[in-house]
Amino acid sequence: MSATSPDTGTPYPPVSVVMPVRHEEHHLREAVGSVLAQDYPGEMEVVVAVGPGRDRTREVADAMAAEDPRILVVDNPSGRTPDGLNAAIAASHHGVVVRMDGHGALSEGYVRRAVEVLEETGAANVGGVMLAEGVGDLQQAVAVAMRSPFGIGAARFHVGGGAGPADTVYLGVFRREWLDRVGGYDTTFTRAQDWELNHRIRESGGTVWFTPDLTVTYRPRASLGDLARQFYTTGQWRRQVVRAHPGTLNLRYLAPPVATALVAGGAVGGLLWRPLWALPLGYAVAATLGGAWIARDQRPGVVARMPAVVATMHLTWGAGFLRGTGAPRRSR
Repeated sequence: MSATSPDTGTPYPPVSVVMPVRHEEHHLREAVGSVLAQDYPGEMEVVVAVGPGRDRTREVADAMAAEDPRILVVDNPSGRTPDGLNAAIAASHHGVVVRMDGHGALSEGYVRRAVEVLEETGAANVGGVMLAEGVGDLQQAVAVAMRSPFGIGAARFHVGGGAGPADTVYLGVFRREWLDRVGGYDTTFTRAQDWELNHRIRESGGTVWFTPDLTVTYRPRASLGDLARQFYTTGQWRRQVVRAHPGTLNLRYLAPPVATALVAGGAVGGLLWRPLWALPLGYAVAATLGGAWIARDQRPGVVARMPAVVATMHLTWGAGFLRGTGAPRRSR
């Protein structure tokens, strides 16, 4: 028999943890292990949707499923995140759905506390902090930037803050009825599908709730090339969110593309009129000083890498937003 919640006196409901994964051979055991190690008093299953890839992710997933009957492995033929999420949700069985990635680790007590907050607030979705942590100097510099408003903006799931309604949260713990009500993840969104789903939940009258009680450790990209590709495509798909939902556009989204346009325009225009070079030079100074400030308590190797990391995040996100995706304007 399941334990009961101390706040409501009702049994903890069974939960399904869904994970879309691809090329996660080296992280999958840590991610799934952080789920299975939860002290959750109710029934729990883990559904891993594996996309095609060049590494041993499928073998690792199948081996874990053979070791623990709580793990179910399903196929995600397209390899795309929204398809994998929908496939895992379709194969799951329970009324509370916990969204998880193969590149992170849940904090201790995460599932228990998330279910309690769902009950306390009546929210459709609850989530917490994406706690970026790096290993080497470059990865740690990326982590520092991702935890700072200067690096990635002021969203509470990046920088923390008080509990309450939010536009979006990291990953999320959902009432299944709300996923069914809004039709699940929109498969036209290769990226930004979490933000877009939470927007539709809010538009339908549901509450998305942020609480700093929940943290998920996230391992950032470990090279500038990987970071640039990640942020470029993220910017592209955030532009698609704005195309599909024009009312979501705000000044925070416009800052990176404006900065990118000014830096690029100044660099090219300076060939004709040298004072325009003040624009890219001014940005370089700002990135250097701002990066040094947010990394002031880090080791010297991290501080030295901050200007390149900050500039990569800002300018590739901005370039992706300006370029867009060419995807259909309407979401389902």
